[in-house]
Amino acid sequence: MKIIAIDDEKMMLDELTDAIRKARPDAQLDAFQFPSKMMEFVKQTDALDAAFLDVQLGSITGIEAAKSIKKIFPKVNIIFVTGYDQYMKDAFELRSSGYVTKPITDEAIKRELDNLRNPVIEQKPQGLNACCFGTFEITMDGVPLKFDRAKTKEMLAYLIDRHGASASSGELCAVLWENADANKGTNHYLQIIKKDLIDTLKKAGCENFFCFSRNEYRIDPAMLHCDFYDYLDNKPEGIWRYNGEYMNQYSWGENKNSWLLYHKA
Repeated sequence: MKIIAIDDEKMMLDELTDAIRKARPDAQLDAFQFPSKMMEFVKQTDALDAAFLDVQLGSITGIEAAKSIKKIFPKVNIIFVTGYDQYMKDAFELRSSGYVTKPITDEAIKRELDNLRNPVIEQKPQGLNACCFGTFEITMDGVPLKFDRAKTKEMLAYLIDRHGASASSGELCAVLWENADANKGTNHYLQIIKKDLIDTLKKAGCENFFCFSRNEYRIDPAMLHCDFYDYLDNKPEGIWRYNGEYMNQYSWGENKNSWLLYHKA
């Protein structure tokens, strides 16, 4: 499913996108603060299933934005998000899919996506897919990989960030345990999360994705579809999906995000 969201207030936009991701973790979600950027994206994308639009967007209204979007994608599901109800009549005249009042809740967003006016036949992505922009997530055939330990997921995220380059045991220990010196304790725990990673990937049928020797660890980037890799390859979908955040649950991701922000500017 391809979804866009727009709100000219960043805090409100973050809340909205978080709720959408919880409701549809496998969806391609692109978020915008400025109507001009959103419309530029809409004109270039090949499909659009749903659009969450704040009614008050500064230079234009969400109603006007919806009319422009529907000229390109007549069957798109428009869901208005607003703190006001005076636009409800206009929203229904546009045959919108739904109307969510602020403050938004996860339940309200999920309810709208579960009851779209124009139902979307979702095709789950095949193979390994990683989302690095925003919060890091990884799925296999559309199903999120579940690890026994949070550090296992973080180690995999770091190896994906390395884009196929190897990382040593000492480097991984330093990253995962905040620059702590490698010792027997951290090395032992590294072996535990290594086993967790192997077991999880094996259960998902993609054990060859993780490659390791005695002191080197890496992933096979050819087996992964990743928004960050699309960005590095200068693919439009990768460029558009970068929202100013990169693996934001991990402190070590800040340096890469600074690099991305510099290159985007």
